[in-house]
Amino acid sequence: MTEKTTGASYAAAGVDIEAGDRAVELMKEWVKKTQRPEVLGGLGGFAGLFDASALKRYERPLLASATDGVGTKVDIARQMGVYDTIGHDLVAMVMDDIVVCGAEPLFMTDYICVGKVHPERVAAIVKGIAEGCVLAGCALVGGETAEHPGLLGPDDFDVAGAGTGVVEYDRLLGADRIRTGDAVIAMASSGLHSNGYSLVRHVLFDRAKMSLESHVEELGRTLGEELLEPTKIYSLDCMALTRTAEVHAYSHITGGGLAANLARVIPDHLHAAVDRSTWTPGAIFDLVGKAGQVEQLELEKTLNMGVGMMAVVPQESVDVALTALADRGVDAWVAGEILDRADHTEGATMTGSYAS
Repeated sequence: MTEKTTGASYAAAGVDIEAGDRAVELMKEWVKKTQRPEVLGGLGGFAGLFDASALKRYERPLLASATDGVGTKVDIARQMGVYDTIGHDLVAMVMDDIVVCGAEPLFMTDYICVGKVHPERVAAIVKGIAEGCVLAGCALVGGETAEHPGLLGPDDFDVAGAGTGVVEYDRLLGADRIRTGDAVIAMASSGLHSNGYSLVRHVLFDRAKMSLESHVEELGRTLGEELLEPTKIYSLDCMALTRTAEVHAYSHITGGGLAANLARVIPDHLHAAVDRSTWTPGAIFDLVGKAGQVEQLELEKTLNMGVGMMAVVPQESVDVALTALADRGVDAWVAGEILDRADHTEGATMTGSYAS
């Protein structure tokens, strides 16, 4: 007698379509909270729709786009079993790049890749993305959840996203607006944000043998809580500042550190000098440096060192700018100045020692 064999199926290969459908149903309520009046249709279509007629009020609208992920910080979320904050990081990484040129964030899409669809887990990730979109003032118009059994473990996941914004041509911010004597205003970060985690994980876990559950006196909480602190989203703060004061440029401090990112918006004939003594980086930066015996320059080119966004403004706008940011609860200070490049060879440098 021949034994009957069962044919192959998608489910047998590890892809659960029903679980994916349930995840979509669970995330709908969160996506709905991000809707702007320009968004048409609901979640579940093949494409997100945004009514471009809203751009008619612009004389010469420029669309700004950006895409990014969160990097190895997702592994901290996985280990801690906390999935509803990592979306804030994703929105910050995308939308704060867009606002740098003066653009208003309009909409965003996400991509979530998992080894196995756990509907509640996927919904929690989307909840965080949706909350981040609300903080950035943009709509979440759609996305994709992909199940990759065999390539990712059942609990593994990654997230990425892309966003679009708009800015009037003659209000575009950037290097061509910056002048000698402009002030460089720093805005405090909420911690490590979403860059440098490969170094941080190597130093704290592999070398210092710390655990996520370790309570760190200097941090006032566990290491895991500190490492999972969501990235601050500056989009609405920057837009409000641009409406209130004259702003020449912004710089989002991400991978590469403060000097390298600030240099990206400085014209070739000018130089930005940033004074370290104007602020004290948070305890997490000192912890990483000491635990791994990481040299200062290595720390500064990898981590944000307590500054998440910088604005370049004319000197006469400094007081108005600082007041506007303080009114929005943003910790900000004058950290440097734009100088003539004649006496310098770099686009941006750090001077002095950090305040203690």
